[in-house]
Amino acid sequence: MKKTITLLFVAILTILIMVACSSDKGEKDKDASKSTNVEVNKTGFPIVEEKIKLSMIAPGIGLAEWKDMATLQEYEEMTNISFDYETPPMSDFKTKLNLAFASGGIADIIYAAGTNNLTPAMETDYGEQGVLLPLEDLIEEYAPNLKKVLEERPDVKKSITTIDGHIYSLPVISSGPTSIWYKGPMWYNGKWLKALNVKELPKTTDEFYDLLKRFKNEDPNGNGKADEIPLLDVKMDGTRAWFLGAFGMKEQGVEEINGKVRYAPKLPEYKEYLTYMNKLYEEKLLDPETFSQSDEQKKAKGQANRVGIFPDYFSFFTTGEKEEDAMTNPMFQPLTSPFSDKPLVPRSPGIKRGAFSISSGNQNPEASIRWIDYFYSPEGYAFLNMGPKGALWEWADEEGGAIVNLDPPEGYESSEEYRGTLTPDYGIPAPSLSGPVEGKKISEFDKFIESETNGKIDPFAEVPFPLVYLTSEEQKQVNTIEIDLQSYIQQMEAKFITGVEPLSNWDKYVKTIEDMNIDKYIEIYQVAYDRWAAS
Repeated sequence: MKKTITLLFVAILTILIMVACSSDKGEKDKDASKSTNVEVNKTGFPIVEEKIKLSMIAPGIGLAEWKDMATLQEYEEMTNISFDYETPPMSDFKTKLNLAFASGGIADIIYAAGTNNLTPAMETDYGEQGVLLPLEDLIEEYAPNLKKVLEERPDVKKSITTIDGHIYSLPVISSGPTSIWYKGPMWYNGKWLKALNVKELPKTTDEFYDLLKRFKNEDPNGNGKADEIPLLDVKMDGTRAWFLGAFGMKEQGVEEINGKVRYAPKLPEYKEYLTYMNKLYEEKLLDPETFSQSDEQKKAKGQANRVGIFPDYFSFFTTGEKEEDAMTNPMFQPLTSPFSDKPLVPRSPGIKRGAFSISSGNQNPEASIRWIDYFYSPEGYAFLNMGPKGALWEWADEEGGAIVNLDPPEGYESSEEYRGTLTPDYGIPAPSLSGPVEGKKISEFDKFIESETNGKIDPFAEVPFPLVYLTSEEQKQVNTIEIDLQSYIQQMEAKFITGVEPLSNWDKYVKTIEDMNIDKYIEIYQVAYDRWAAS
């Protein structure tokens, strides 16, 4: 019996050892499956000698399937890297991305999500959880173009580095005239200015008011009807920033002034902004449908030549004109007021975060970072932006680097529409070093935009608040305060401007904001700003 028991014990022990060894081998195999056996070339093309396929999730733009885009097809040939693309419509992308994170089935690469979909808080949380890979070591070894940019632009590096010292997502880094635009500018109707013989644009809020009165009363569209709308917007989203500047503010929220953080909507200057806009609304100089109309309704009024000044990225988006005719529509000149004698407009930092992340399930992170790095070079961005040779461009002088634009094929209304079928760099924050394309002939319209920007935005523009990251605890506190705060501010702005809420209730309004724990809100952003400034 003793012998039998001993043999049984030895058998059980043997089985346990075999199971342990098998389990250990399984863990090792599992770890090995996360690392690539594919050799990655650190320079040149192809990126890998042996073809690989990765998965990508990105917001679709609806003009073409990504697998059919000529730019991505040619880049696949150059790199030996292909993709399974999941590109839900932009309206569904956020939901799809969140579901992918929740299920653990996130793609190898998250492309062009932007901060509306991959928020700074999500970057931090999923990075700390190990769902997103830290990228700084990969950049150091496999991304020479991006490494160079980050060395030359320390502001970019500290704006994409989270509090734990890691980079979990790459940005769009913009250059060129429009890169400093915080919002699309406001534009004057050039036809109306000519009809009224306006030689010089307003430079003060009083002069602007006087011109709006002329727009309303002197029939500048010449149709004999009193149908003119002097100032047009949708919910103040396009014009707000430019008018806040006239009263010494940069943003309807937290802003930094000489290192100090403040909350603009509770300042006396903000009350003056509301008072001025209420005056325009009461006198029907601001469109009475400002807070009820859609963007489509706004554009219809512009195309009917009923609008004197309006916001849009380019003026012809509202007026429906051709580019050459839109050059008669001058950009808004920043205003001063009795409460601020210095013109001020908000400036974009030229950085859009959340554009490219690599998930921890990606077996080829080195190849992935090399794949994206090309687009942080001038030639790579030109390829991403314009597509392959023969589609929208040809060499005019290959040795000298000059190119000539080609017309789109029949069936396309514009080159832009055709371009949207060639490349993903269309209407989404495609990760890249974007800006003017080297060798491309600058159009007269581009020259006009550059001249207007250099004269009317650049000299007066300041970044309202830098791109910071919050700790998890700070983010929780901000979320608790912000949801109700932002909703209240937006509601009260509309009520004050339309007169539904009299401005005599200003003190009550401020007290409500203070009761929403606004001091803690400002304190958190002051700490975040100080941390960013010292990094």
